[in-house]
Amino acid sequence: MSVPPAAPLLLASVSPQRRAILTQLGIPFDVLAPRYEEAAVPGSDPGTTVCRHARGKARSVAAVAGQRPVLGVDTVVALEGRIYGKPGDAGEAEAMLEALAGRAHDVVSGLCLLTPAWEEIRYEVTRVLFRGLTPRDLASYVASGEWEGRAGAYAIQGRGAALVERVEGDYLNVVGLPAALLVGLLAERFAGLYGFG
Repeated sequence: MSVPPAAPLLLASVSPQRRAILTQLGIPFDVLAPRYEEAAVPGSDPGTTVCRHARGKARSVAAVAGQRPVLGVDTVVALEGRIYGKPGDAGEAEAMLEALAGRAHDVVSGLCLLTPAWEEIRYEVTRVLFRGLTPRDLASYVASGEWEGRAGAYAIQGRGAALVERVEGDYLNVVGLPAALLVGLLAERFAGLYGFG
């Protein structure tokens, strides 16, 4: 028995990492840049923050999605209650990496999957341990420019892999999309349609 093709998800993100992960998973999708401005809420915990931003991104494009599912995602790095987003410049990137050096931190991603009939919002946490970093390590990585546009100032799928000693949890969550969480939601909400469940 053949399964009818699934309608492509509408990804409310311009992240090349998220596009690559969806492609890797074989999930059909189209991309639309979200019309949502992220604003920090003082005292907000990482899970609440990423869920709010993921929902805001998804809702910002929902009007043009029709009946298709919309996917919004947001990711931050958290260390001892402090949230690290994307650094504004090289100095800020170096300060973030120095703070993370030799310590474990959480990569927290919020995911919002919505249709006109329902909305699912969840988040995933992956624990990442950085090795100790020398001033030379920091200078070399910052000079690479790979930190630009990256929560926590590193890209684990690139040269940033050399900064990491251990990952506990969903590796793809650190790359930018909590893949296991998404697959579980698709299996639950669209059993068999996207190849899961």
